[in-house]
Amino acid sequence: MVERARAGDHDAFAELLDARLNPTFRTAMAILGDEAEARDATQAVFIQVWTQLPRLRDPSLFSAWFGRIVVNTARSALRGRRRRTVREIHAGSFAIDDAGVAATGPGHEERAADLDRIERAFERLSPDERAVLWLHHYEDLSLAEMAERTGVPPRTVKSRLFTARRALERALQLEDR
Repeated sequence: MVERARAGDHDAFAELLDARLNPTFRTAMAILGDEAEARDATQAVFIQVWTQLPRLRDPSLFSAWFGRIVVNTARSALRGRRRRTVREIHAGSFAIDDAGVAATGPGHEERAADLDRIERAFERLSPDERAVLWLHHYEDLSLAEMAERTGVPPRTVKSRLFTARRALERALQLEDR
């Protein structure tokens, strides 16, 4: 499939990326924290993959190569953006019933407050810390898979994961003040 896509086969390329669309967006969203920027970053990833694919030397390394592009593109977008002044409330955090009404109930306010607290703490982390936590805890990647995706040795990934967890703990403590 990778070979066909490298040769310019649009259908093969589309098939390669179809399964990667949602995970790519979720990773970009975790790093960037903004839906519009995550969508832009996802599009930029796919464009970069299309233009750079002929240069990929070993097709068996496509997944790792693709993963590095995702993380690096999101981190670049984060570095290039201006500081946001408006805080968004994501509609996805509300439960909607069949009538289209936001469902509230026992514990809803507490759950929303906890999610907001975690989101604010996550935003305090560096892009590298966000990326490593997202890849491990949400993408469910092993340390070896994370090393392959980020292009750093497994021991470095392990160290970064430890550091990121500590940073998240500190950020949560700051949110509790």
